[in-house]
Amino acid sequence: MGLLTQILTLPLAPVRGVVWVADRVLEAAEDKYYDPAPVHRELAELERQLLDGEIDEAAFDEREDELLDRLDEIRARRDRSAP
Repeated sequence: MGLLTQILTLPLAPVRGVVWVADRVLEAAEDKYYDPAPVHRELAELERQLLDGEIDEAAFDEREDELLDRLDEIRARRDRSAP
């Protein structure tokens, strides 16, 4: 940007700052949401609960399907964003 452009758009600097911060917060939230590690941990915990008899086969199957769908969503997003 040229000096004149910077001077003319100076009143918008706080807005640009807020937008930048909002973008960083969104990136951090998406990184956390699309992290597969918690899903893998939950799958392991779910299997432990089944083996310990804390849940029945139907509850296990239902929750496992949800978690596997979540992993598919994560993989699809990573495939779309990969160069």
